[in-house]
Amino acid sequence: MNGKLIIEVEDLDVYYGTSQILFGVEFSVRQGETMALLGRNGAGKSTTMKAIMGLAPPRRGKVSLRGKLISGLKPHRIARAGLGFVPEDRQIFSEHTVEDNLLIGGKKGPEGQDDWTIKRIYQVFPLLEPLRHRIAGRLSGGEQQMLAIARTLMGNPALLLLDEPSEGLAPIIVQRISALLKQLRGIGATILIAEQNMHFCLGLASHATLIDKGQIVYSHTIEDLKANDDIRRRYLAL
Repeated sequence: MNGKLIIEVEDLDVYYGTSQILFGVEFSVRQGETMALLGRNGAGKSTTMKAIMGLAPPRRGKVSLRGKLISGLKPHRIARAGLGFVPEDRQIFSEHTVEDNLLIGGKKGPEGQDDWTIKRIYQVFPLLEPLRHRIAGRLSGGEQQMLAIARTLMGNPALLLLDEPSEGLAPIIVQRISALLKQLRGIGATILIAEQNMHFCLGLASHATLIDKGQIVYSHTIEDLKANDDIRRRYLAL
């Protein structure tokens, strides 16, 4: 795929206190791609996402969004620059309604884009419309995950970051989330997914980057990963 470069992560080192977690992490995502950042539990996936969003600022290296340096900015400024982050714990506003959550997340994109509206959200997420007046804290885990993704899209991001979207969900709900992400890819969304569940990503990602012990050990198309038994056994324990 030869789309425009959306995000470029270069040589990131990240520490928690005196412990180094990421070692020279590098990868990029182009427009329209769905990149799966895969690795075992504790490999550094969530730290990479937090580093990109400014929640775990890198000690070395840089992150550029659409050619503009964003590393070093505060998280809210990174969000305004065009990144939308769905954290592992979702962080919905549990005491507000579904629709209130969506309205709270609403803003124009970095170039004034207003593609994602309440109407379009309900078209793409038809399960949410009947729940629009329900208190978000009373939703099931799968419904909360859909709401978290929909709320983030309401910010019209240039890149959607998803941290472990299948974590803790029943298999049938995981299938629904997968189908939703395939649909988003089909309409041109650019997505970065951090996951340890390779099977969840095989049918929806276009590219895969593997991280192990805080280092990138492989980056290629998802088709190449499917064909590479040695890489999957070595780094994904499959």
